Amino acid sequence: MKFSRIHQLKEIAELLSCAYVGPADFPVLGMNEIHVVEPGDIVFVDHPKYYDKALQSAATIVLINKEVSCPEGKALLISDDPFRDFNVLTRHFKPFVSAHVAISATATIGEQTVIQPNCFIGNHVTIGKNCLIHANVTIYDHCVIGDDVVIQSGTIIGADAFYYKKRPEGFDQLLSGGRVVIEDRVGIGALCTIDRGVTGDTTIGAGTKLDNQVHVGHDTVIGQKCLIAAQTGIAGCVIIEDEVTLWGQVGTTSGITIGSKAVILGQTGVTKSIEGGKTYFGTPIEESREKLKQLANIKKIPSIIEKLK
Repeated sequence: MKFSRIHQLKEIAELLSCAYVGPADFPVLGMNEIHVVEPGDIVFVDHPKYYDKALQSAATIVLINKEVSCPEGKALLISDDPFRDFNVLTRHFKPFVSAHVAISATATIGEQTVIQPNCFIGNHVTIGKNCLIHANVTIYDHCVIGDDVVIQSGTIIGADAFYYKKRPEGFDQLLSGGRVVIEDRVGIGALCTIDRGVTGDTTIGAGTKLDNQVHVGHDTVIGQKCLIAAQTGIAGCVIIEDEVTLWGQVGTTSGITIGSKAVILGQTGVTKSIEGGKTYFGTPIEESREKLKQLANIKKIPSIIEKLK
C-alpha cells in the first residue's frame, strides 16, 4: 500500500505515539507485508525469530517491539505492540467507508459491460469493457477487474484476509487494506471467494478460469491461463505460475510456489513448493506416478501378511 504523499518518520511516530530511531525527516512512502515490501515501506515484526528477516528486508522502516541496532539506511519505529499499530496505520490510510447505494458513484464501469440485478459494486472499483457480472456478485472497494471478464452469481471479490493474532481474550484480526486485481479474459465460477491483500494485491492473471466454489486467499498471485476446478482452496501468499491446472478439491498451504504448467490431481494437499511441468497427486504431495505405485504396493500388504503366516 502506497500513501498518497511522502510522509516523514516523525509524523508516523506521532500518529502511533511511539519512539523512533532515525532522522525525523526520514521518508515513508507506504506500508506492506514482508513478502512484498519495497524501499520506503513500513514492515512490522513482533517476534524475535523474525527480527533479522524484517531488518534485512527491502523495507526501510521497521515497526518493531524492541530497540535493536538499526541497519544503515533504515529507520525504526519502536512499539509495544506492532500488530496493533500496523492496524492503526491501515485504519488511518485506508479507512472503511460505508456504502449507501448498490453501485458506488466512484466506481468506473467500461463500455458494453453488463451488471445483473442485486450486485454490489464498492467504492473506487474499476471494471473494464465487455464484462458480464451475474446477479448477486459482491465486489469490495478498490478492486480492479479487467476487460472481457465473466463472474458467475454469488461470487465475492475482495473480502478480508484470514489473518489473526492470538490474544489472551481471543483472536485479533489484521486489517486488510489491499485489493483484488483480476486481469483480462478471466472467468470466475459461482460462489467463489477471493480475498484481498492485507496491504498489496491478490492477483488473477489473464485468461485464467476458476470453477465454482473456489477460494483464493489473501495476497496470492495466480498466473495466466490457469485452470482451477471446483472446491479448490488456495491459501494466502501462494504463487501459482502460468498454465497450472488444479483439479477438484485441491488444497494448499500458505507461502508456497507452484511452478508453471504443473498439474495437480484431485484431492491433493500441496504441502510444499513444487516444480513446474510435472503431474502431482496425494498428501503429502508427490509426483503422481510414484504416488500411484506406492498405493498399488499398499494393496499388496494383506497378501504378504497371509504368506508370512
